[in-house]
Amino acid sequence: MSPTDDERGDDPQPGEEADSDPAFDAIAGNDDAIDPAAVTGTDDDAGPSRPAISGHAWKGRLPAADGERDDDLRADGGERTDDLRSDGAGGSVSEFEQMADVTLSESERRRQWFEEKVLAPARIVWDDWRARFGVAVVTLYLFMGLVGPHVVAEPSPNQGRRLIGAFRTLEHPFGTTASGVDILSQLVYATPAMLLMITAGAVFTVVLGTAVGTLAGYKGGRVDSVLMTITDVMMTIPGLPLTIVLAAVLQIEGHPVVIGVLITVNAWAGLARAIRSQVLTLRDAEYVEASRIMGIPTPRIIGSDIVPNLMPYISMNFVRQARAVIFGAVGLYFLGVLPYNSNNWGVMMNAAVNRAGATSSAAAFHWLLVPMVTIIVLALGLTLLAQGADRVFNPRVRARHAKTVEDDGDEEGDAGGPGGATSAATGGI
Repeated sequence: MSPTDDERGDDPQPGEEADSDPAFDAIAGNDDAIDPAAVTGTDDDAGPSRPAISGHAWKGRLPAADGERDDDLRADGGERTDDLRSDGAGGSVSEFEQMADVTLSESERRRQWFEEKVLAPARIVWDDWRARFGVAVVTLYLFMGLVGPHVVAEPSPNQGRRLIGAFRTLEHPFGTTASGVDILSQLVYATPAMLLMITAGAVFTVVLGTAVGTLAGYKGGRVDSVLMTITDVMMTIPGLPLTIVLAAVLQIEGHPVVIGVLITVNAWAGLARAIRSQVLTLRDAEYVEASRIMGIPTPRIIGSDIVPNLMPYISMNFVRQARAVIFGAVGLYFLGVLPYNSNNWGVMMNAAVNRAGATSSAAAFHWLLVPMVTIIVLALGLTLLAQGADRVFNPRVRARHAKTVEDDGDEEGDAGGPGGATSAATGGI
């Protein structure tokens, strides 16, 4: 009587060949050991029916579509790229490799870029009265500084009668000085130098402060310690005395760019401190961490992921420094600290007070009032423009003002058909 299987046990007898177990063979690396069609189950009591799996389902592969051939799988478990399903599509791909059914042409990409970068900000500016007023003011001053000197005659004595009041004659709409100089001519010819001062001082402060603060906040460690030590030293130096000393020592000869930088020579330190505190909260953000893990260089991470989120704050500080340059330059010129230049708003105010007694004489008050109003309007326009720029840099606001890019054929037909909008404008995440 031969022993039963239970009596023999699981171990094979000597010389007897063990039956091959497909599951163990599959674990050992033989992908052909198990037939996918044999283990998918049926609709009977053996279990629920499941679709055949193309590739490894636990690695993100998609279920095989009807008509896909069994030999679409390579021996190593991957998919074959040379085999095609009956519907004409390629082999199955990962969910992360799925492509959109509709792609944009080159012309549509250009239209979408123009829509997002130009038209959407323009609509935001147009919808906000503050931004419209700021753009109008800045445009007026740019026109006055760039085109005005080619249109208006250069200021000179005896251009008209002395101390003509403002808005009395069309020939001299803003009146004349005690020497008969046209005040409008003085304003126009003083604008180019003032614009250079504003641009030089604001750009110097914002660029240096943003670079130092961003680098210190992102890198941390010894770099942060060294940069913040230099920043703290610059913050302890009083700005006005330093400007006066440097203006006397350097012999700048009234160069507007140098004056603009001198006025804001240590203003970048406070901005760097503020930017650093903002970067400390952004460097641990998920998208920044993802860029760092992917090996993206530090300059690109700072320029693409961090600085765009700081643009509203940077734009407000740009305007703040521009106003500081305006008031600082006018004040120093009024006090006579900076090299004398007759075509300057501060010098005009100084001459109106000291030569004509504009503070106590109604006949000369327009000489003092016109440059003061010019300064106030410019500062107000810059402030309102910065408030409008805050909305321009907001990705959600830009997305609301950006329209959908559509095919030319869809514009003629039904936009809701199969070939409707190809891509929505993306202004933010």
